[in-house]
Amino acid sequence: MSISMHSSSVPVLLRNLNNVLAWLDKAQAHAEARKFDPVNYLGLRLAPDMLPFAKQIQILSDTAKGCAARLAGVDIPKWEDTEVNLDDLRTRIRKTIDYLQSVPAAQIDGSEGREIVITLRSGDVKFDGQRYLEHWALPNFYFHLMTAYALLRQAGVDLGKQDYLKG
Repeated sequence: MSISMHSSSVPVLLRNLNNVLAWLDKAQAHAEARKFDPVNYLGLRLAPDMLPFAKQIQILSDTAKGCAARLAGVDIPKWEDTEVNLDDLRTRIRKTIDYLQSVPAAQIDGSEGREIVITLRSGDVKFDGQRYLEHWALPNFYFHLMTAYALLRQAGVDLGKQDYLKG
C-alpha cells in the first residue's frame, strides 16, 4: 500500500507552521504584558551550544520549503536569514505557508521513489523520497519546531500541549 506523499507532508507542515504563528502571537502578548522587548526571544537558547530561537524558526521554515521542493523535484527557494523581530519571523512563516500551498499535490504525489540528495559538509546523503520524508525531513522539522516551542515555554509564554498539537 502506498502513501500519498503530499498528504503525508504538506498538510502536516502547514498545520505546524500555523501553530507557530499562534505561538509568536502569544509570545508578543507575553512580552507586552510584562513590558519587555519581544526581540529578547530571538536570542534564547536551551544550551550554549544550541542555535538561538530565531535560527530555530529559520531552519524549520527552510526544512518545510526544502521538503516540498525536493519531493516536487524543483529548486528550493533561497531566502536570506535577516529576521530581527517577531514580525519578521511571522512574515517568514507566512511566506513558507504560501510557498507550500503553491506546490501542486500532483507534483509531490508519486515522489516516494524519487532520489533525494542532501549535501552536508561530510558529503552527500541519498534517500528515496519516502525515506527522506519519514527519516530526514519530518524529524528535522519536528526537532526545530519542538526546540522553538520549548524556548518560548522556558521564557514563560503561556503555551501548553494543545498549542503544540492543535490544528
